[in-house]
Amino acid sequence: MNAVSKNVVLCMLLVMTATACSSNSPNTAPSPKGGNNQTAETSAPENTADPEMEPEQGAKLMVWEAKEQLEYMKGVAADFEKKYGVPVTVEELAGGDQGGRLATDGPAKLAADVLTLPHDQISQAVKAGLLLPNDVFEEETKASMVETAVQASSYDGVLYGYPKSVETYALFYNKDLVPEAPKTWDDIIAFANTYNKPKENKFAIMWEFVGYYTYPFIGSFGGYIFGDGNSNPKDIGLNNEGTIKGFTFLQSLKKILPLNAGDITFDVKTQLFQEGKLAMNIDGPWSTGSFKDHVNFGVVPLPKGPDGEEMISFSGVKSYYVNSYTAYPVAARLFAHFASSKDNQLKNYKMTGAIPASIEAGESQEIKNDPITLGFFEQFQHSVPMPAISEINAVWEPLKAAFVSLWNDPGLDVKQTMDQTVKTIQSDLESK
Repeated sequence: MNAVSKNVVLCMLLVMTATACSSNSPNTAPSPKGGNNQTAETSAPENTADPEMEPEQGAKLMVWEAKEQLEYMKGVAADFEKKYGVPVTVEELAGGDQGGRLATDGPAKLAADVLTLPHDQISQAVKAGLLLPNDVFEEETKASMVETAVQASSYDGVLYGYPKSVETYALFYNKDLVPEAPKTWDDIIAFANTYNKPKENKFAIMWEFVGYYTYPFIGSFGGYIFGDGNSNPKDIGLNNEGTIKGFTFLQSLKKILPLNAGDITFDVKTQLFQEGKLAMNIDGPWSTGSFKDHVNFGVVPLPKGPDGEEMISFSGVKSYYVNSYTAYPVAARLFAHFASSKDNQLKNYKMTGAIPASIEAGESQEIKNDPITLGFFEQFQHSVPMPAISEINAVWEPLKAAFVSLWNDPGLDVKQTMDQTVKTIQSDLESK
């Protein structure tokens, strides 16, 4: 039992002996099963793990949802009300604005009871006391969701989120140019040697030279940005043996992509792929709409490294979270759990294209019959969440400068370059 669960149990015991939990903090535990319309500031459940727990009497919820998923969420809300008798109002709010609104409106009791956050925003929300842990459905969530999604929805060892959807990048390939999807970088190198014609802007493969897309050359070879799963900024792994090996391999690929890093932009590679000049493109699901009317393409996981390494990508995870100031912590938990179910994740996929975080949804026939989504889902299982701690902001620019320099000058010493990069990052972190 984790520390949060122990605290919940302690609070329940105190309530059962007529000793109230603190009334000066937001809700930290659900209200009693079938209890009156009251908050957990004055009471806690008889059994938070009760699978038959019921929402508070008179409960009503508000949920924030982005415009592109509004119709989907209205359907989920209607189904939830039908099952639990709790009316749910869905209010449109852009995904990028929900965290900020929670910070201002949560303590004022004006925020939604349930909202969606990308995983890199939860540390700030947790530190501000804005989120309730996913304690009631913790074990079920951990068992039913892809491990990376669970990891990304947790902070300091505590699970807060109810995973909703995932995203990462993978390998787009033009089926008319590359009939059989490449499985290794050796396959790509061999193809490039016969296909590349730089003077005609014909290239085998491209990716953007930013940290997000270049991480496979770090994590796949035993390197890392921060230690302890990207949570310990005192341990920087950008000059360890694995990163040096990965960046040395990166340098070797200049021979199949003879352009300077600054000439390889998102717009350039998108246009070349649309025109049928770029055979393979490392990109994410957000670009499928740009290609479907122009290219006969497929999507597969990133090619394996020279020693058979799975290429590890960065990923993002969106999850539902429960506002700690909700007046209905039981109903809100139930809704977050309900909305993140396998069936609702598949409904979200069908209506919006969102890639499920649920293991069963990912293995469903609907996904298996959609090779584009399946390619991203398979790559997601070889990914790590993008670092969520604020210290990552000291990394991006020095890291980009390092691999741009190493790419533009393949003769540059990798070890010396990365040692200097780590010193720059450490200096920046120490000054803050």
